[in-house]
Amino acid sequence: MVKHSQSVSRSAIEATDETFFNGRLQLERTAKGQLLDRLFRGLTRFFAVFVLLILVAMIAALLAGSMPSIRRFGFHFFVDASWNPVTNQFGALVPIVGTVVTSLIALLIAVPVSFGIAIFLTELSPRSLRGPLGTAIELLAAIPSIIYGMWGLFVFAPFFAAHIQPWVIEHLGSWPLVGFLFQGAPMGIGVFTAAFILAIMVIPFVTAVMRDVFEIVPPLLKESAYGLGSTTWEVASSIVLPYTRVGVMGGVILGLGRALGETMAVTFVIGNAHELSSSLFMPGNTISSSLANEFTEAVGELYTSSLVELGLVLFVITFVVLALAKVLILRMRRRAGVQA
Repeated sequence: MVKHSQSVSRSAIEATDETFFNGRLQLERTAKGQLLDRLFRGLTRFFAVFVLLILVAMIAALLAGSMPSIRRFGFHFFVDASWNPVTNQFGALVPIVGTVVTSLIALLIAVPVSFGIAIFLTELSPRSLRGPLGTAIELLAAIPSIIYGMWGLFVFAPFFAAHIQPWVIEHLGSWPLVGFLFQGAPMGIGVFTAAFILAIMVIPFVTAVMRDVFEIVPPLLKESAYGLGSTTWEVASSIVLPYTRVGVMGGVILGLGRALGETMAVTFVIGNAHELSSSLFMPGNTISSSLANEFTEAVGELYTSSLVELGLVLFVITFVVLALAKVLILRMRRRAGVQA
């Protein structure tokens, strides 16, 4: 009886010790987890603040470098089309117009093409072709921009000048209201050529985003529409596109950001002329191409400062475009929530 009671008490003591040990181990693990959690939050907060600090530093550097030009030209810098390093007279109107026009034309070409490709890959293409076709389109995004520029200069521009531009000038140049856009000599290079090359470069990015968001549409919605007799176009326009409009808008904005900042490909084919022309077939300039062509050759404080101010203008344009896009996406989400 005594032995039995001793064994029971010993078991109770061992159980108590094990419970204490497990509790202590759990407390240590909890304390360690809390420490790691605080460390993780601190690191992520540091990275976020670090990115903001880099952004502020970039803005400060651009502002500091632009001050001589800002003091000299003021607001007139944005509406002046002249660019003469000899007389130290600089204006940003031509590069600004060239940047905006080429980017918008590139989107006008790229968005419908990307939409068609994405619909084909998700709705019409055989399953055996979806993978290879999707991979081939995504590989276009891996081609360096200078390759696009060389192809545009040595292949597309001569073909465009010899076979397409003369016909367009002859048949569309005399149209009222829009004929002035297609007048001029068939040189091959120009604003439209740069926009076309940009569109080819933008298509892979917009297509990839559209295809991904189209694939998340619930199959039940599409099958229900097909069951009611809807065509593929009706399903795409009435079911797929409304369901994914926020993602589609994100892809379009991604393409616009890609087009606004492109440098080398545009530099090859735009003509690099500081001339403001109403014709899309005439040479022009963008902010990026101006910086690429002239920054290494800039002599004098005012010349360099004017180029830095061009960079600041490009930064502001990109920031405004992205901010407006964010506001538009938020409004679309709210409207979708109200409709739901």
